[in-house]
Amino acid sequence: MKLEVSVKDYLRETKIPLRLSTATIFGWPVVQSMWYLYEDGALYCATPQRAKVVDYLMHEPRCGFEVAADQPPYCGVRGRAVARIVADRGSEILERLLVRYLEGVDNPLAQGLLTRSGPEVAIRLEPQSYFCWNFTDRMADSLVHRNAKICPG
Repeated sequence: MKLEVSVKDYLRETKIPLRLSTATIFGWPVVQSMWYLYEDGALYCATPQRAKVVDYLMHEPRCGFEVAADQPPYCGVRGRAVARIVADRGSEILERLLVRYLEGVDNPLAQGLLTRSGPEVAIRLEPQSYFCWNFTDRMADSLVHRNAKICPG
């Protein structure tokens, strides 16, 4: 699915966790927050291979996602995707996520994530449908502090 330019910009520039909705192997919905990066029309996350989310997505690759901040102006992107586990890109994606969210790997949190035991896998989310919202104009009179963040069209 081809995303609009403003949605692509929003996903590239927004540095908040993605909310990923999956179904457990028993069919129950569960939401987890994950760091992400957007490239080549897909969203990428990284997680240990032994993480439950990997089991859930292997069992049912259809999932939901949302990238939206909790601070005004309220805007975001929400959609449905098909997930694919990419084992051979896990370490690479993790390192890129650490640079994106922590601005490097020379800090205790990054070092701890890079040296944890067990292999890392990448999760590739391929959007099938999405919609975006932007309440900036609607909320303009009620916003105490103007937030200059980018919002999708």
